[in-house]
Amino acid sequence: MGDSVPTSRISVHQALGGGLAADVLLWRKWCGGVVILASATAFWCLFEFAGYSIVSFVANVLLLLVVILFSWAKSASLLNRPLPPLPNLEISERSAVKIAKELQVWVNYALSIAHDITLDRNFKLFLKIAVVLWFVSYIGSFFNFLTFVYIGIVLSLSVPMLYDKYQHHIDEKLSVTHKTMQAKYRKIDETVLRKLPSLSNKVKKMQ
Repeated sequence: MGDSVPTSRISVHQALGGGLAADVLLWRKWCGGVVILASATAFWCLFEFAGYSIVSFVANVLLLLVVILFSWAKSASLLNRPLPPLPNLEISERSAVKIAKELQVWVNYALSIAHDITLDRNFKLFLKIAVVLWFVSYIGSFFNFLTFVYIGIVLSLSVPMLYDKYQHHIDEKLSVTHKTMQAKYRKIDETVLRKLPSLSNKVKKMQ
């Protein structure tokens, strides 16, 4: 008998944070998933087929909200009714600091990539970024931004659930694909990429 140990199953629910968002994405709270999917579909159809623009929609919604609140406040002062129960409309310092720290991490990461490409002349990194940006541009040529966001919402409500249900089979396919991609990358690295640093060194010597 072999001593093979079965691979441990990853908890998708815990990987997604284990909270309400994870329950919605995995359809454990199916009402939330239905509301999000139906709302996203309605908005996408409204903007894509009805010809309604996002700017005009947001402006009209804000205008309607301002009119309702103003009329409510006026009628409340005349009829001695309570004012609209609005929350404290301000961002706390703690929330602002948290958002700033998150932005700082991403901005510093982008700047480090730019530094490696421009100053360190990291051609491998440049090639990877160029391929990724070209792929995004190629995919973006088929969809507008709104359709792209809608597809992202649909995928976020379907991929985690499918992966949680068929994790073992998907992991096997991904493992085979990963090994194949690694083999192809090694060939490209041996035949092309490893020759590039010598070219950059020649340029430095000429300078």
